[in-house]
Amino acid sequence: MKKLNILLMLSLFCLPFIANAQTQQFVIKGKVGHYSAPAKAFLLYQLFLGGDSKQDSAEIHNGVFTFKGTIPYPVETFLVISTDGSSRANNSNSQDIKIYLEPGTITVTSPDSLSHAKITGGQVNTDNEKIKILLKPTEAKRMELYNQYATASADEKKNIEKQMDLLENPKREIYLDFIKTHPDHMMSLIAVPIYGGYVPKYNEVKPVFDGLNKNLRESTLGVFYAEQLQKLSTTSVGAMAPDFTETDTAGKPVSLHDFKGKYLFVDFWASWCHPCREENPDVVAAYAKFKDKGLNILGVSLDAASTKAAWLKAIKTDHLTWTHVSDLKSFYNQVAQLYSVKAIPQNFLIGSDGKIIAKDLHGDDLDKTLSEIFK
Repeated sequence: MKKLNILLMLSLFCLPFIANAQTQQFVIKGKVGHYSAPAKAFLLYQLFLGGDSKQDSAEIHNGVFTFKGTIPYPVETFLVISTDGSSRANNSNSQDIKIYLEPGTITVTSPDSLSHAKITGGQVNTDNEKIKILLKPTEAKRMELYNQYATASADEKKNIEKQMDLLENPKREIYLDFIKTHPDHMMSLIAVPIYGGYVPKYNEVKPVFDGLNKNLRESTLGVFYAEQLQKLSTTSVGAMAPDFTETDTAGKPVSLHDFKGKYLFVDFWASWCHPCREENPDVVAAYAKFKDKGLNILGVSLDAASTKAAWLKAIKTDHLTWTHVSDLKSFYNQVAQLYSVKAIPQNFLIGSDGKIIAKDLHGDDLDKTLSEIFK
């Protein structure tokens, strides 16, 4: 199971505002069970990357509720029903599903709860429901493994993690098959970054995007995603690593070019990221094994100003005895944006010539790659 903590996944339902995008109206008509006041329905979504999340609410009368609004492009959203009328964040008994806001009328119907809801209306939602049916066996297996994980031993957990990783392949194949057979559907454009995953590979995703209908590629979403792919290409394996400068724990500026002529492992992490902290012992072991052979490490933290103390403490607690930098801007760290980092832990191995040798090295892969380089 890849230990990735999602930050700002490269997806088409979390985009910066594009001024030229024309807004269109959507309507959601719901009939779910027989809920009434104090129950409420909520819509939770985000249009602007780095902006505030949007929340809309609607009263429920005998299970019936309605939402109306405008969007500049299809947007994935959480539809939530809260039985006591409080927001989803404060209500442990709420239920939710994901749907797409798109122009036109969308209906959500269920005799009892959202878990059994049928969603109709709009091509994107229709396509998404078809994909969900295809994904059911994979998701059922994933849930089975997830339930086993909680009570598994350490060795059993490692085996479960491997099985979870393997489930990503059939999932990606389902999305890829849909994209190839529906090159003119908006859902296919939305599916491209889902196919790419948290750590997309340019040489895999670019041909898939190029296979889409021209109108899709030239749409508001298509133009934006093409720009993201171009940015991704600058940090692909074989590319020259983009230079940057950030301050270290003492406030001193440190630049990538300070390591010119050396092998450098750039490690993106944060003190609050549990998967990162769990992975730190592997990085510590690699550094101890290869530092005398020429390995340097530069930690780039996605901590915020409010967690600076926790960042400094984590460096000491986890015995991370290499250079660390951060602009303390959390998700919006300038280096993370420069390197298209959407999830952590993530890393880049840079050669002595300044080119990126490898990306996303974890566990045994990290040791094997470094052993090859420094043998």
